[in-house]
Amino acid sequence: MNYHNITKDDMLNGEGLRVVLWTAGCTHCCDGCQNPQTWDVAGGLEFDKNAENELFEALNQDHISGITFSGGDPLHPFNRDEVIRLAKKAKEMLPSKNVWLYTGFLWEDVKDCVDLTNIDVLVDGEFQKELNDNNLHWVGSSNQRIIDVQKSLKENKVIEYCKP
Repeated sequence: MNYHNITKDDMLNGEGLRVVLWTAGCTHCCDGCQNPQTWDVAGGLEFDKNAENELFEALNQDHISGITFSGGDPLHPFNRDEVIRLAKKAKEMLPSKNVWLYTGFLWEDVKDCVDLTNIDVLVDGEFQKELNDNNLHWVGSSNQRIIDVQKSLKENKVIEYCKP
């Protein structure tokens, strides 16, 4: 897996202060995307042990609420296994931290083929320029959903995330 950046103290990509891993690779190529430089799976840097150490060192800070996987698309086929492994590791090492994941895929398309058991919140759907709304929190366009993954898995239907 390749990645473009690890940001720390991010306030825009999930609740609280977050560490964000920006993965490389996206097949959606949404018109108006904020990160078109992340579309190429061969772009960016190789996600190696040093990058993983940097990610978890940042996540281990007391003031950090959790980790967000974004991109590109963390659920691009080239990223899925590694992102799911990292989410599992985050939950095992730091169970008080929450895990958010942004994807252009829909919940209905990934819920049965991706292990989401270590994801707390999934933001799904492609960015749609014509539905852009800068007043929305955590999404770029009004078609995107903020999904409470654990409740949705339990009830076998989409349950939108409600801020506690």
